[in-house]
This record gives sequence, structure tokens and C-alpha cells, in this order.
Amino acid sequence: MSRRADSRSVRSPGASAPGLRRAVTRSTDSEETTMQADEMQVHQENRHDHRRLGRELDLFDTDPLMGAGLPYWLPDGAAVRHALEEYVRGVERRAGYQHVYSPVLGKRELYEISGHWSHYSEDMFPPMDLGAEQVVLRPSLCPHHALIYRSRSHSYRELPLRMAELGGMYRSELSGVLGGLTRVRAIQLNDAHIFCTLDQVAEEARSALELIRRAYADLGIRPSLFRLSLPGPGGKYVAAPEMWRRATALLTEVLDGAGVEYRAVEGEAAFYGPKIDVQITDGAGREATLSTVQVDFHQPEQFDLHYIGPDGAKHRPVMVHRSIIGSVERAVAHLIETHGGAFPAWLAPVQLEVLPVSDDELPAAAELLDRCLDLGLRARLAAPEQGTLGARVRAARLVPYQAVIGPREAAVGHVSLRLRDGHRPPPLPTLDALARITAQVEARSSEL
Repeated sequence: MSRRADSRSVRSPGASAPGLRRAVTRSTDSEETTMQADEMQVHQENRHDHRRLGRELDLFDTDPLMGAGLPYWLPDGAAVRHALEEYVRGVERRAGYQHVYSPVLGKRELYEISGHWSHYSEDMFPPMDLGAEQVVLRPSLCPHHALIYRSRSHSYRELPLRMAELGGMYRSELSGVLGGLTRVRAIQLNDAHIFCTLDQVAEEARSALELIRRAYADLGIRPSLFRLSLPGPGGKYVAAPEMWRRATALLTEVLDGAGVEYRAVEGEAAFYGPKIDVQITDGAGREATLSTVQVDFHQPEQFDLHYIGPDGAKHRPVMVHRSIIGSVERAVAHLIETHGGAFPAWLAPVQLEVLPVSDDELPAAAELLDRCLDLGLRARLAAPEQGTLGARVRAARLVPYQAVIGPREAAVGHVSLRLRDGHRPPPLPTLDALARITAQVEARSSEL
């Protein structure tokens, strides 16, 4: 039996603060109390607004000369992004994906074949004339991956063939909907396409959904809704009723087998097929799609893709589109808000702050910093000239680990660790302390 959730069973964005909501209900006679509670809720939402935190923590920013919806990444933000991208690549490699690179431009004809031009052109940037040809900033990676697949012959023994890329794409978003990292015009997409037989589709889609759920657990992300996105009225969808029926049945089977509650919503499908959308909600209650699994019979036909079956004849593969974290920009925005800037140690822009008490301990601190860099840890030295020890400790309050080196520690090769959660273990030999930190980072543990 389907575990499809009635829309009334989906928790409202504000339901995560039941105590506050009860307090407001009990005090309905007091307008002042209600206003205070509302102000508290707004403060809570703003406190973890990624746009504010991103600028305060020097993660990203924008400039009018670059343009709206085109943020740039500062060193600390770039470190978070790099760690996230390497995590995703590692997950994909272990799951049997092969990584490729493809250009961000394509001829207009490419998107006419894929169907993007006729169904999606209003969200694309205008074509650019290049001699006698017109080229377009791509709105999607799938047509490029279809061409890469088509460039070589394939046997059924090679399938499923899992092709992944962290690649750039561009959407002509109106300025009124742009905001921070969540809605941008230049997108770095964690995308993948699985070319498989019809018999392999359900298992590949199921495995893709499981990858998404595992990544969310590692990243501390809680989905707010699993959505089966179906076509709606209007002409923006490919007219192929049987194709839609087969694809929808496959994704419904995957969702039912996964044991998750989901809601079927019309009008949210891709123009070429239905999809599973994994929804997240920010502190202000805004819902957005982060991850997707899609079944596509359309583009393999448009690009005349095939593989050689056991009978020696040509057969049409099915294309499963899959994105674990979707847009890197949107994923980082959500992680900023989820963790309030206090990222897990493996994801933090600075994992260890080295704090010599005085100039006399600077040589020992510099040696510790070198050891950290050799181990691949992102470490930073805060020298005494940057302020008192207390001031430097407070400035590094979001750093997972602080290593204080005073005269006693320097004399015997120890460090005194201060953990972000307030714990202060006894002084440890430097190598032991770094081994423990490295183990936590490599395990991608949420604990310190």
C-alpha cells in the first residue's frame, strides 16, 4: 500500500518550535505577549539567515559590477564548497560513478534536439552569435551527457553506465526571485545520468534515493518532504502519455519501497518526465528542492541513444537523472543555516586554530601549524599580536578545535585543546591530539 502522505500530515515550517507555539496560544489575551513571541521567532529565523551569516563569516558576497544572482566565494566559503564537492565525488566514486567534464556552452541546435528550447527557453539566456552559428549557455547538463554517451558504442554488459559531473549551468532568473545562494543565475550542479536497461531502472533510482538519504545523514540535513512531481495542465510537457505513465509507475514503486511518506504534486515535473524531489525548508519557512531522481525516456529517443543487447541488436537505454545535493550554492546556503556557521569539523573552513599564549611559543605554534598542513587539516595560526588570548579564543568560537600552547605545553611538546562544545581535555602530546582530530575529520563525524 502506498505511504503517500495527505498534505495535512506534512509538518508546517513552524512546527519545530512547539513550546513557543503553545506559549503564544496560552497568551492569546495578551497582544503584547503575542508580539514578543513573533519577534522572538523572527529573530530566530534571521539569526541563521545564510545571507547575513555568509557575509559576517566571510564565506561569500556579491558585487553590483558582477551582477545580481552571481555571488563570489571568499576563501573560507571556497573551503567549505571544496570540502562538500570532494565529499560528493567520493560518495559517487564508491557508488560506481565515472566523472566527466563538459563545456558550459552548446549550439542552439543541441537544445532544440533535447527539447529544452521548445519547453524551457524562457529560463535560458539568449543565444550568442558565433559566426554563422548560435551558441547558448547551457541550462542543464543532460544533453551534454547524452552526447558523451553517444560518442562511443556500448554493450549491455557495460550497463548501468553511471556518468557524473560537478558542472556549471545557467538560468535566466528574474531579479525579483534572486536571493543569496539559494536562487542564483550561475549554478554549480552536482549532476549525474545513469544509462541503463528498462529492467535496471527501478534499482538504479532506488540506489540514487538511498545515496541522497545517506548524504543528508552525513551533512545533518533533514528533508521536509519527499515529493512525487507530476505533469500538470498546459503545453510545457512532452506529449507522450505512455512514456509518462511508465516513468511515474517506476518512481512510485521506488518511493513505496523506500518506506518514506511522500506527496504527489501536479505541475512540478521536468518537461521530459516525472521526478522525485527532496524538499528542504529554511528558517523563514520557504520550501525549495535540493535533490532529485528522474526517469527519462524522452532524451534517449531524441538523441537516438542505443546499446547492443545480448541478441546483437540495438536497444534504447533509459536515462535516470540524479542529483545528490543539487545546486552546490543552495546546499551550502542550507548548511550555513542548519549549523548556524558552526560546521561539522570535516566541513569547517578552519578546523584547528593554533593559539600561542605569547611570542615565546610562536616557534612551537608554527611547527604545529606545519604538522596540521602536512596532515591535510585546515589550520590557522592566531598570533599574540592579534589580541589577548581571550579575545582570540572568542574570535575563533566557531572553529571546532582550538590548540592553546603556553610555556608548559611548548616545553614538553603538548597542546591544550579547547573544543567548540566547551570541553577541555587534559593537555595531550601534539601527535596524539592531531591523530584524534584527524580521525574525527576523516570519519566525517558530527561529534568533536
